[in-house]
Amino acid sequence: MATEDKNRATAAAILPLVGGPANVASVAHCMTRLRLGLHDRSLVDDEALKALPAVMGVVEDDTYQIVLGPGTVARVTPEFEQLVEEGREAAPAASPAPAPEPGTAPATAEELAAQGAAIRAERKAKNATPFKLFLRKIANIFVPLIPALIGCGIIAGLNGLLVNLEWLPAVTPALAAMASGFMALIAVFVGYNTAKEFGGTPILGGAVAAIIVFPGVANIDAFGQTLSPGQGGVLGALGAAVLAVYVEKWCRRWVPEALDVLVTPTLTVLVSGLVTIFGLMYVAGEVSSAIGTFANWLLSNGGAGAGFVLGGLFLPLVMLGLHQALIPIHTTLIEQQGYTVLLPILAMAGAGQVGAAVAVYFRLPRNESIRRTIKSALPAGLLGVGEPLIYGVSLPLGRPFITACVGGAFGGGFVGLFNQLGDTVGSTAIGPSGWALFPLLDGNHGLGSTIAIYGGGLLVGYVAGFLATYFFGFGKELLAEFNVSREPAPSTVAATGGTPPAPTATGPDHPDPGPDPAKAPAGV
Repeated sequence: MATEDKNRATAAAILPLVGGPANVASVAHCMTRLRLGLHDRSLVDDEALKALPAVMGVVEDDTYQIVLGPGTVARVTPEFEQLVEEGREAAPAASPAPAPEPGTAPATAEELAAQGAAIRAERKAKNATPFKLFLRKIANIFVPLIPALIGCGIIAGLNGLLVNLEWLPAVTPALAAMASGFMALIAVFVGYNTAKEFGGTPILGGAVAAIIVFPGVANIDAFGQTLSPGQGGVLGALGAAVLAVYVEKWCRRWVPEALDVLVTPTLTVLVSGLVTIFGLMYVAGEVSSAIGTFANWLLSNGGAGAGFVLGGLFLPLVMLGLHQALIPIHTTLIEQQGYTVLLPILAMAGAGQVGAAVAVYFRLPRNESIRRTIKSALPAGLLGVGEPLIYGVSLPLGRPFITACVGGAFGGGFVGLFNQLGDTVGSTAIGPSGWALFPLLDGNHGLGSTIAIYGGGLLVGYVAGFLATYFFGFGKELLAEFNVSREPAPSTVAATGGTPPAPTATGPDHPDPGPDPAKAPAGV
């Protein structure tokens, strides 16, 4: 009961600071963030939100995102929704805190975060291109599936361990069913979310995508081949649902209202279903096979170099929002092979960021404000949520962001090298990284070998990120500007209950860029 009261109190504290119930257009959540659609962004009091004990950070993207952390967000969201439903009348909004004076040196964590927020805002403006908006839609389709992928992935790993040890033989078939059931029908969920995201009727998108996994397609010949259930996978489901949306919208324009309830769903499923069976399943199947073949070839023949490039470029991809294009690829590889070989390599970017943050901590021994921010964010950074460190520390500092990428490159190269030598390291789900990825690891040479390689990659990333930042991350001018004693004003400390507020984080999720460096987790 005390926990429920705490979650409701958190929701009640957040609601007036986002402009009250009347300002909330939509409510959703992902693994760590409460995602709000707001009518008027100016009614939000960012500083007061960041000062709340339960809030790890705030992120402004296509939705306003409040980082509460895994577990907490799933409990606070329904309480928040209930409060919004209970009172739709407008509430007085708190005035946002004034921006830092121009021309002042951003030497405290708060000022550094403000500079990171400015970078975020500039990036967001540049990201509003049709291609990046399309990638955002793709992310919105797959992100809601991540909790199920994680849960089923961990159960699959547990089942594999029990099978190898020959323990509980009566239980392992049940665990296998739990782990495999979702993956067997993932195309249906992708179709449902796709139609919802592209403005169609979700259940029609799911109905068309269900054709792909229906066992009866094995009796159909297309392009001179017999189709197989699941052929085309999530890519086929994505294409089928998008087609269904366009067919449905066409029907809405031309079918008389009196016949709409009968004709529109029938034509939507019939037309898009025929195209899916006699076209999309074959084409998407070929594309999916090509993705798997190319990923395996790349790491088998150029693993070290490919890992170095992928690990080094992932932080900039996150910053630009382009990492969202990888989500369907990860999902396709998991569907085909049981795990994605790309995620453990990309996760090394987070290791480089952690190493760089530790180096910044030691290089600025007199700046207690930034050091306190780093200490608060590091535990979450170790668990794979790295945006607070990116947007609150390394990116505003400039050169440490580059040296963090160097750390990620060396970690990725290490894991890629072992892939090239025949020790495949993969993840059975997408979303977590850092230490949180250990329960989801899988490979072709046993769990012990896979864990050792991934752990070694993290260690290499930490060390390389630290050394690159410590020796090359600071010029004389940067050290002179930041390596001074800077404490927040007493009024700021009082507002946060004795703890200086954390810098604002910005960006995407297991993903998009993320949370507040002083409190938030760090996701890559």
